[in-house]
Amino acid sequence: MRNIYLLLFVALPFFCVSQEKVEGMVMEANIAKKHIPLEGANVYWLYSQTGAVTNADGLFSIPYVKDYNKLVISYIGYKSDTLTVNAPRTIHHSLKPSNELHEVVVKQERENVQKAYFSSQNVITVNSAELLKAACCNLAESFETNPAIDVNLSDGLTGTKQIEMLGLTSPYLLITQENIPMVRGASQAYGLTFTPGTWIESIQITKGAGSVVNGYESISGQINTELVKPLTDNAVFVNGYANQNGRYELNTHFNKKLTDKWSTGLYIHGNKRTQKEDGNKDGFLDAPLADQINVMNRWQYQDAEKGWVSFFNIRFLNDEKQVGQINFNPSIHRLDSNRSLQSGVEVWGSEINTRRFGTSLKLGYVFPELPFQSFGFQTSYSLHKQDSYFGYRTYAIKHESLYSNLLFNSIIGDTRNKFKTGITFAYDGYDEEVSTADYSRVDNSVGAFLEYSYENLEKVSLTAGVRVDNHNRLGTFVTPRFHIRYTPWEKGSLRGSFGRGKRAANIFAENQQLFGSARTINIADTGGSVYGLKPEDAWNYGLSFLQGFNFLNKKGDISLDYYITDFKNQVVVDWENPQEVSFYNLDGESSAKSFQVEVNYELFSRLDLRTSYKFYDVSTDYNIGNLQKPLLAQHRFFVNLGYETEAKENGAQWKFDYTLNSMGKKRLPDTSSNPEEYQLGAYSLPYNHMNAQITKVFSNTFEVYVGGENLSNVQQVSPVLGVDDPFGSNFDTTIIYAPIMGRMFYGGFRFKI
Repeated sequence: MRNIYLLLFVALPFFCVSQEKVEGMVMEANIAKKHIPLEGANVYWLYSQTGAVTNADGLFSIPYVKDYNKLVISYIGYKSDTLTVNAPRTIHHSLKPSNELHEVVVKQERENVQKAYFSSQNVITVNSAELLKAACCNLAESFETNPAIDVNLSDGLTGTKQIEMLGLTSPYLLITQENIPMVRGASQAYGLTFTPGTWIESIQITKGAGSVVNGYESISGQINTELVKPLTDNAVFVNGYANQNGRYELNTHFNKKLTDKWSTGLYIHGNKRTQKEDGNKDGFLDAPLADQINVMNRWQYQDAEKGWVSFFNIRFLNDEKQVGQINFNPSIHRLDSNRSLQSGVEVWGSEINTRRFGTSLKLGYVFPELPFQSFGFQTSYSLHKQDSYFGYRTYAIKHESLYSNLLFNSIIGDTRNKFKTGITFAYDGYDEEVSTADYSRVDNSVGAFLEYSYENLEKVSLTAGVRVDNHNRLGTFVTPRFHIRYTPWEKGSLRGSFGRGKRAANIFAENQQLFGSARTINIADTGGSVYGLKPEDAWNYGLSFLQGFNFLNKKGDISLDYYITDFKNQVVVDWENPQEVSFYNLDGESSAKSFQVEVNYELFSRLDLRTSYKFYDVSTDYNIGNLQKPLLAQHRFFVNLGYETEAKENGAQWKFDYTLNSMGKKRLPDTSSNPEEYQLGAYSLPYNHMNAQITKVFSNTFEVYVGGENLSNVQQVSPVLGVDDPFGSNFDTTIIYAPIMGRMFYGGFRFKI
């Protein structure tokens, strides 16, 4: 009976003979102030099923419903607006193209880092303006000014930066590109370096259990990257970068609107390093010799009148790295197929060559007369091939991946009650060889999901989802996730969440630093389905609070969050014996506890402060007992200061940015069984790491920047153990707890039309 009353309540306005209406015209906002009508714009009452679509003249007529007073006007490619309408009247409203979000005139309305007050999930959005505060050459280097993500070196050879969130490394994150899984499988070690920073439009960071829509693998959170769009990106963009250590990069974007519905973009990235750096004089390169070419062609289609929008990408990458001793020459010192030297002198070296081809398609349809209802289809294919050797060891992996996701969005009753449902298919074929051992395998899964959301901007929002998947190695399992947000008072947001994640660990692809050592590899075969190991299974629980405030007429916010990741099963990576690395399933307890407090405040006009403190308690039951996670600072302090002068009419201004990361001591893996000269202490020393950048914007089309990294010049004393005998039993490049390279300066320019 209640549903019948609800149906009558919603339908009643359509049957009133003398019904009052809200009428008007939707136009495009333009500099020439011409009245250009927008045909096919959606106009509807928020939290209702009452809506309309503008005709060829941009005109609309919608019944006035006194129970709703928020009128939403949206159009694909334009910024949506919400108007307050308390009585029947005539409205003439202009929508701004979405690319104007990047213009200076609206900058103060769009924060560089946005925190969601009303979302049930703890989401942080980092836009392109924030990414420009650092050199940001690739995705791995895009988090230097954001305390939500920790960035560390993965090893002492490749210079690759790995990211951590909630005390756990990137394999426990679901890393997606436009909500399609991206960094996974064979690309775990270096995949973050394969997305250039200039290609990124924004990054969404979700702490804790993510959405069931995007899969079951997320354990500690999700990082989603949105790429620039051909329709709204600059027609021409050129970015050049160079640093004193011989790293050179060039990025070019070329975008063209072909018709009213079709746009395309060609994005080319190249980087190269030929200069050999050995600042600590240990005979090993501090950073790899590198050469990368990365090309993407992107197509965008949109038909707002009929409700279609689509993106199609095709990408190719070739990445080559050489690491090892400074006098290593691959043509002379590399082992041949018979594992014998081509010269009489042993010189330790490594080459890591990666070729990757990928393509993806996103297709969406929004019902023109029901803007709250839509279909979506996502699919991607990638072929990743890595050939590498590390001294005497060889590692090769070929990973062919296919992913598809079909989903449907709609509402139940009104727009406060939404749901998403769909099915997912994934295929991963691995040809993996470690020296002479073959670990080839095929993984495939099919799953279905349902997610319900209730949105009430005044008090409570929640998202509850569940998915069921059948995996040929993990079996059939259920993944539930739940998020809730409560607003106790103005500008306050209290959130809670819990959810499950499950994954098959790719132990070699995720721990490639082990090849840069003399450690033997031990895998405890427990009868599991992947490398003889059982899949990882964990629950994440989180509580967070966000409070906005005004102090001395300046805006600010303070946030606190506490998350616990509790592993029911985990593949333990044990580095505690310096002569070996062991992989075995958890026998006991393992958990990651993370606490963070963050304050953002405008100290003075255009001078912003972002500061945070983090505490980690990440412990695991190893075979020798319970230990804190190695190479993880339990205490971290972060400060970022950003200042911008007032922009002139042509866009000219100065921008200044400074970042401090203060790291507490880190527990080091046990080396007490090594000879004395190869032993390290139980803990590293704390250190401070500082970066800064100055940008001079000459106009809306040209700017230059200079900056410095590691300005405190802190360096790890011995990043390579056994450097005097790299083919000996004590050689190890895996214990990295501080920067390897000292103070470094860089410069670059950006040109756009």
